[in-house]
Amino acid sequence: MSRTWKRCSSCRKDIPYRATYYVCSVSTCNRKRTGYAFCSVDCWDAHVPMMNHREAWAEEQTAPPPPTAPAPEPPAATGRRRIVRPAATAPAPAPAAAGRRRIVRPAGSRARQSPDLNTVADKEVLVVASRLKAYIRARSGDMSTSAEVLDILSDLIRAQCDDAIRRARMDGRRTVKGRDLKK
Repeated sequence: MSRTWKRCSSCRKDIPYRATYYVCSVSTCNRKRTGYAFCSVDCWDAHVPMMNHREAWAEEQTAPPPPTAPAPEPPAATGRRRIVRPAATAPAPAPAAAGRRRIVRPAGSRARQSPDLNTVADKEVLVVASRLKAYIRARSGDMSTSAEVLDILSDLIRAQCDDAIRRARMDGRRTVKGRDLKK
């Protein structure tokens, strides 16, 4: 009987049963037919540029037991995810408890953080720049669009949305509708 569960999708080394392996966080790599599995973060990292992922991370998982072994009780799922960086950028992480998943991001990528919504919403551009610039160029014939136009338009949109939210609340609704916007 083979002691190999799968082969690494990058270097083709054997991944034994009950061993730690890594999967890509991108949904197209996690499909049943694709089934990529990597023996190390380095192998996963080699896969990222080839697949042209923009933002991805490796999720640490444990291979299943051999098919002849009795099935142990499944551990209680914690529902928590832990971000782990490759060894070159962070100290070695403590071993994960069985049944937990760890997320490993490539060096230089930012971990997803829950930003303060007020600061993000107040600074974010709410207009598609390329569409606005194309519209102005098409309507004017040859005019360009300054970057500050995007900020000013975003501020105007925010003010309109704030008024529409206030009107919807006054009507006792939790949905902002077209009639809440000024024309």
